[in-house]
Amino acid sequence: MNEIFKISWRNIWRNPGRSGVLLAAIVAGIWAGVTTSAVTNGFVDQRFDRLINEVSHLQIHHPEFRTERETSMFIPQAEEIIEFLNADERVETFSARAIAEGLIQSPANNAGIQVFGVDPDREQATTSIQYDILEGEYLDTEMRNPIIIGRKLAEKLNADLGTRLVLTFQDVDEDLTSTVFNVAGIYTSLSGAEERLVYTRMDDLQEHLSEDPVYHQIAVVLRDETRIEPLITELNESFPGLETLSWYNLSPELRLYADLGNQVVYYLMGIIMLALAFGILNTMLMAIFERTRELGMLMAVGMNKARVFFMICLESVLITLTGAVAGLMLSALSIRYLHSNGLDLSAFSEGLAEFGYDAVLYPWLGAESFLGITLMVAIIAILASIYPALKAIRLEPAVAARE
Repeated sequence: MNEIFKISWRNIWRNPGRSGVLLAAIVAGIWAGVTTSAVTNGFVDQRFDRLINEVSHLQIHHPEFRTERETSMFIPQAEEIIEFLNADERVETFSARAIAEGLIQSPANNAGIQVFGVDPDREQATTSIQYDILEGEYLDTEMRNPIIIGRKLAEKLNADLGTRLVLTFQDVDEDLTSTVFNVAGIYTSLSGAEERLVYTRMDDLQEHLSEDPVYHQIAVVLRDETRIEPLITELNESFPGLETLSWYNLSPELRLYADLGNQVVYYLMGIIMLALAFGILNTMLMAIFERTRELGMLMAVGMNKARVFFMICLESVLITLTGAVAGLMLSALSIRYLHSNGLDLSAFSEGLAEFGYDAVLYPWLGAESFLGITLMVAIIAILASIYPALKAIRLEPAVAARE
């Protein structure tokens, strides 16, 4: 076995130019693929973190509220649930919200919207809405009946800071009510929320909804994400007749990102390695054609076909893994530097901002991905060497030795 290993390694460097070009292609391909995957992970994580911040870890509703959106479908036992959450050490923070579907009107236009009545302190502890404000102030302003609207909605309504807007919606008795709010701030969002979602203070909305406080949604953020399911089970057992869902069930987009996870690296590397496989195949076939006489002599003096087959496969694996290790080391150094210092994309900041991304990105890749890539490279190297190895063992020793 040791002799075959030495012969295989020596055979690789018989033609250093050709082997060097293949090695460089493998190193460059793996470095490009792995680094691109890390950058993609940075984009995915940035969007995931922002969306999870908007959705929160779990939400509690009336069982039919998410489908019917009726104001009368508020959460029963809301005060008891709030007490439960306040006492639970797994809960970092939560925000109880009153929600109403309605119409918003400005002097220029109108639009259908969803009004969130929130406690300003609770909401800013649960989400990052206060940091998403582009213009104006948060709801802790002294302005009377303040409202925060999305940038796209502001453009549609031709509304600016201080613009008076009329909100019309149903109260819990399904009677229409209207009231005037003043634009205190304009926010941006990753999702389509800025076209339809507006925020106002809980007290300002509650006085038009019901005589008693009502809550249609309780958004909960946990200290440890792994404890979501146990808490949901406990809430469902303690407060039957409610709908308690995790972010995975609440947001299809978040579910997509969660399911995608680190798989993006394997998709990219699969494409790159498929292209490199043809280079490996071509290099090994050329080596077989150049060494026809030598292979014939080896088989003529007693090397069986299984050992010849193994030797050809080993040559392919050795050169591919050598390139892979070098490429992965270069990728690890690149990713470590970019993760520590950030990838500055300020040249594209306007375009990125349109999609809700920051100008600085922090690429990353888990250690398990490096192990997975190494295994993938080895498998592809073996597959790419099978055809050349079969060509080698099909040679007739007597005929090959005379060539």
